[in-house]
Amino acid sequence: MVSSLRTIFWDKEARNYLKEAISYIRKDSPQNADLVKERILSSIRQLCENPYRHPADKFRRNNDGSYRAYEITRFRIAYHVSQEAIYILRIRHVSMEPKDY
Repeated sequence: MVSSLRTIFWDKEARNYLKEAISYIRKDSPQNADLVKERILSSIRQLCENPYRHPADKFRRNNDGSYRAYEITRFRIAYHVSQEAIYILRIRHVSMEPKDY
């Protein structure tokens, strides 16, 4: 049986926030910036294999279960799972006030 892997698409704001966060970390420690970036990107790539591995996003209003979120290296990644794709919607540092959406 062949499983179809979903394609990952990034929201522009999520991509920009990650770039800014890594640049900020890089000012103090280039090594840690690379490590954090790789951990986050690796965890996102793993979503293709099992997009439902993380719990439903508790900050999403009227969530039908297709909006998911998880934390890694003090960042919260929110994403949406559809039949064809996974959409990375938001990346925020956990110290920031959470947003309902």
